[in-house]
Amino acid sequence: MGEMDDGKLFSMVSATDLVTQIARQITEAIVAGRLKPGQRLTELQLSKEFGTSRAPVREAARLLESQGLVVSSPRRGFFVRTLTAFDLRDLYELRIGLELHAGELAIERASDAAIEDLRRQIDTLYELADDGSVERQIFEDFAFHRMLCTASGNARLLKVYDELANEMRAGITLIGKLYDDPHRIAETHVPIVEALARRERDTLREALVFHIATAQKAVVRLFDTVGPEQVESR
Repeated sequence: MGEMDDGKLFSMVSATDLVTQIARQITEAIVAGRLKPGQRLTELQLSKEFGTSRAPVREAARLLESQGLVVSSPRRGFFVRTLTAFDLRDLYELRIGLELHAGELAIERASDAAIEDLRRQIDTLYELADDGSVERQIFEDFAFHRMLCTASGNARLLKVYDELANEMRAGITLIGKLYDDPHRIAETHVPIVEALARRERDTLREALVFHIATAQKAVVRLFDTVGPEQVESR
């Protein structure tokens, strides 16, 4: 997703729930790589683009700071957070624990319809492996795992996953490529769904650990190779 036709990164927002709408647009710009690590969020410029006062922009930045996407500096304002390879490692470790718990719950709670939705999402991943942008492939990969968390039936778990996924997508997008062949990535989702469909708890855990741990090692290695300096210059 590129910049808007008029050169602006953002569109004007309505008067209802300004802070949430502004935070959502800034988040998408960070995740998609349109706002770079270390880039300053200028309140005056953003308020003009959103068509608001500076106050809701400031509140949105504070919200994103609490979610780990933005950092503040005294008397300098807010900046897009610069992730490190160690940050991504930690995020993946948290993700493994979160999704294993989601899988445990989904074994008991997932409906047949939810499992079929997961199967269709794998079909989407295969289709994108042949003809899809890296950004779209990353988005749909995370969408699969969000669906698994949704199948857990735990709304709070899903909320934590969404915040975690935003940070991870921001880092992975900046690498500029997938960690493995997209067909292979799609293939490693299959054992997850089949284990869930058979309600096999141990098999599901093994499939999730293999899939996420493999991604962790490859993504952290790639990010470490790119390095923060190169990431910020992209």
